[in-house]
Amino acid sequence: MLAAPSSQVNGIVFVVAVLAISMALVAALAWVARRLLGLPVGALRALIAGLLGFAVAWLLGSWLRAAQPGHTAAFITVAVGVPLVVAMIFIVVAEVLVPSGAVPQPVELIRAARSSLARTRRYSQISRIAVRHGLGPYLRGQRLHARNPAGGRAELAASLRRALEEGGVTFTKLGQLLSTRRDLLPDEFIAELSQLQDRAEPAPWDQVAEVITESLGAPPEQVFAEIRPEPAAAASIAQVHRGRLRCESGPGTEVAVKVQRPSIRGTVEQDLDILLRLAARLEDRAHWARAVGTVGVAQGFAAAIREELDFRVEARNMAAVTASWPGQQRAVGSKVSVVLPAAHDELCTEHVLVIDWLDGVNLRAAGPLIDERGLDRAELSRALLRSMVYQITEGGVFHADPHPGNIMLLTDGRLALLDFGSVGRLDAQQRSALQNLLLALGRGDPAALRDALLELVTRTDDIDEQQLERSLGQFMARHLVGGSTAGSAEMFTDLFRLASRFELTIPAEIATVLRALGTMEGTLALLTPGIDITAEAQQYADHLVKHVSPRAMQRTAAEELAALLPVLRRLPRRFDRVTGAMEQGRLSLNVRLFADERDRRVVTGLTNQFLLTFLGAASGIVAALLLAAPGGPKVTPSVGLYQIIGYNLLIVAAILVLRVLFMIFRNR
Repeated sequence: MLAAPSSQVNGIVFVVAVLAISMALVAALAWVARRLLGLPVGALRALIAGLLGFAVAWLLGSWLRAAQPGHTAAFITVAVGVPLVVAMIFIVVAEVLVPSGAVPQPVELIRAARSSLARTRRYSQISRIAVRHGLGPYLRGQRLHARNPAGGRAELAASLRRALEEGGVTFTKLGQLLSTRRDLLPDEFIAELSQLQDRAEPAPWDQVAEVITESLGAPPEQVFAEIRPEPAAAASIAQVHRGRLRCESGPGTEVAVKVQRPSIRGTVEQDLDILLRLAARLEDRAHWARAVGTVGVAQGFAAAIREELDFRVEARNMAAVTASWPGQQRAVGSKVSVVLPAAHDELCTEHVLVIDWLDGVNLRAAGPLIDERGLDRAELSRALLRSMVYQITEGGVFHADPHPGNIMLLTDGRLALLDFGSVGRLDAQQRSALQNLLLALGRGDPAALRDALLELVTRTDDIDEQQLERSLGQFMARHLVGGSTAGSAEMFTDLFRLASRFELTIPAEIATVLRALGTMEGTLALLTPGIDITAEAQQYADHLVKHVSPRAMQRTAAEELAALLPVLRRLPRRFDRVTGAMEQGRLSLNVRLFADERDRRVVTGLTNQFLLTFLGAASGIVAALLLAAPGGPKVTPSVGLYQIIGYNLLIVAAILVLRVLFMIFRNR
């Protein structure tokens, strides 16, 4: 009665033991194969390679037991080596056919499937919006009707604005960005898309209060002495509520509480993914999209909007701009002041930003106030532009998105900059080069402009500097000579094209400067239509030169001399040693070969591959000679010692050659 269950238990234990040993052997084969190849191998590939090697080991072991009964131990190295070679061959072939990284991992596939499903739903919704507003044919690359291009553009611009409004937060923000890009879009589109500035349906107060509570750790009524539920402004990413801080000694400071729209980040990330894919598809299919460079525009927009989603970044940006602000009023040289709101850092979080309240209206709606108070539009424009140029050339931290919605005209006639979610930063060398560029523009000097431009960009070794100077001279004649008013976004576009023609890589920081100035040109056009921002920048450069005091020049010279002083103190001793060595015939020159770590790494890798190839080839040749050699001691009645050594050398040769092949295909 008990024997049967006992035998069943023993059978189960035997099966489990065999499975455990088999799994251990598979894992060992996979691990050894990965180690012998010398580079990381995916777990799935290593597992399949281990299973194949285990299967070959099983078949080879069965064949050896049948072919060489009683002599299997003599072939143990062959029985281990052949499965290893088979496993390595599979990994190398898999690397050739499907390189690592070409196929996502299972976990990535599951995540990608979920993301793709959500993206498909959103993409379908966006497509329906585009088709409903008549944009479908244009997304497929159709051109405007040749008979009425102006009317067609106006109708298309209106349709695009309505579609972007219905598309939601991200697409509304994209429309706001495009409304400042006069270098990309015709006037009809700029006029329509400008209506998107700061126009959005406000979120309900209960949702806003919940965001404030989660961010600040207390309900709004406990944090603020007063906060109005109705928003003072509602934009695409956030809305602003007017409030007052608590203060025991009296009325607290009036503040603007900027609150991020609830649950906006997930929607924005999904829309950005769709937008980047759509931009790439448009650039492949439509000529106008390639001309505009939709992929580059979309990538820049995505980077900017991700920064704007974290209000702590904006608070840090405001602090950085404020730190460089003391000399700004001197640089402006105008009766009009440009100010910044102060941030209350203790109340600034990722989703909430609290700054001082400023009474006024943004520039888009400031026209009636300017006319009513008789303000000088040219003076306002000059103050705003000079403030921007100061930030770029002297402050080092500048507002990168100065569109009309981000600039306020205060009730006391001052101007204020808002929304520092996107700023640019320049180091001292870049600021100096930009100042030299402005001075060269002011003097109309192509050679100085060339030198300043080459300080700003990454250049190739074979650039024709004389041809570049001539091209810059033509550029200046086209945009700056004879009272031309072409110093606008068109000028910046031409400068980008000129740099591209000479293979000059414009750093991202400098490209941000050019885009910010292009945006500023559109903003200033609201105040003073036809303003030439280049002429104003030239006047700023002249103002900068004229106001360099002798004391400042003396201080600069003293600082440079102090930096050179240690070198100057060491120079006589070094010169004496060099001349003494020359007199005695002991002067020599030491050159260190491969001083760069990258050079040593390349040479080491090539040497390693050469040695492995040589050893593999030598092992294969010796193995072939041994297998063909007659005689020698007999290990089994049919196999000699030379043959067994030859088989093992063949395995060694195969392992070495496979390692070299895998390194070649992995690093291609």
